[in-house]
Amino acid sequence: MIKTDILIIGAGPTGLFAVFEAGLLKLKCHLIDALPQAGGQCSEIYPKKPIYDIPGFPEVLAGDLVDNLMEQIKPFQPGFTLGERADSIEKLEDGSFIVTTNKGTKHHAPIVAIAGGLGSFEPRKPQLENLAKFEDNGIAYMIRDPEVYRNKKVLIAGGGDSALDWSIFLADVASEVTLVHRRNEFRGALDSVEKVQELKNLGKINLITPAEVVALKGDDNLHSVTVQKTDSKAHIEVVVDNFIPLFGLSPKLGPIADWGLEIEKNAIKVDNTLDYQTNVPGIYAIGDVNTYPGKLKLILCGFHEATLMCQSAYQRIYPDKKYVMKYTTVGGVTGFDGTKKEAPKAVVKAIE
Repeated sequence: MIKTDILIIGAGPTGLFAVFEAGLLKLKCHLIDALPQAGGQCSEIYPKKPIYDIPGFPEVLAGDLVDNLMEQIKPFQPGFTLGERADSIEKLEDGSFIVTTNKGTKHHAPIVAIAGGLGSFEPRKPQLENLAKFEDNGIAYMIRDPEVYRNKKVLIAGGGDSALDWSIFLADVASEVTLVHRRNEFRGALDSVEKVQELKNLGKINLITPAEVVALKGDDNLHSVTVQKTDSKAHIEVVVDNFIPLFGLSPKLGPIADWGLEIEKNAIKVDNTLDYQTNVPGIYAIGDVNTYPGKLKLILCGFHEATLMCQSAYQRIYPDKKYVMKYTTVGGVTGFDGTKKEAPKAVVKAIE
């Protein structure tokens, strides 16, 4: 039985930052995540994608953001159960919870914070014969390590930001990049569309629109795909090493949907007037997994929600204690390099 103060389900950016805020309150955290590493979507789906709305960082790669968060929480020594999915929850008579994973690992905590992002993801797959045969043998639904495609012939299908961004990125990695979209217009950012057009003009991207992939060919591995132009019905045979259909991901809450929580449109309803608690006392939901009036699915909003959640969690765990919040610029943070980061000598009023 793993015991902790706050059990966090989901080790994405919001869950990781909650560890820091809890650590400032001397609360211990343990995180569960179905992925084999911390970082959530930022590590699993787009580690090399730049993020522009993190305060203090004009631009930061998603993977680097995760690395920074892991460094930030290092002093508080959180525990991790990775590669396991939180399956069931039991509320005990004292109000605490036992959460059991799909592999039978049990966790006991007075507070549960669900920070599962958009939940588990299933890729939206094209309806093609022999698709399953070539999965992991030339077909992938997300790009984890772009170096896999070094000097390879890659065909990407899709019209959103992911398809555009990865086409641009792989233009300097793969020996040949082909982008196929069923329309002439793209759904992604205008500057990305312009960049793809520029790379096409330079001969670094083969752009085929309006068109779609209609057939796959190969033996044990994928060798080529057949692309059909939707306006002329003409067929184009494209020799490839890899086919990456980027049609988006379908989010699912998974077993959490059966925990007795109030659900609205595949998200967990919370009280945002105070602390982001669910309809079950002691269970909170923070980040993209929750919903409330005016909700914005942004990482920085998740950071804010994590901060208020930890304050509420402290009061639930220690109802008889009065916590005086001090700014880290005054109190510092103990633990970095075994020392305490001292703040400049300044007078800042504490908030009770």
